[in-house]
Amino acid sequence: MPDTNEAYVDDLAGQLCTRHTALLATAEDDLAVLRSRIALVVRFIHDPTYDRAAREALARDLQLPAPEIR
Repeated sequence: MPDTNEAYVDDLAGQLCTRHTALLATAEDDLAVLRSRIALVVRFIHDPTYDRAAREALARDLQLPAPEIR
């Protein structure tokens, strides 16, 4: 038997899926955009054709792994 918090979360998730499908679709779309933007930034950070200091600073500011030394 799930604990009270887990049952509550499951109930809310069920309500969201059945009553607010448009909101859920919007949230999923927003997450997809965010993921693609993060992937773009990560590609930039690890592309050695760009200035290393700028890439290191961006990685540090966004708390992402620093570019590899090549």
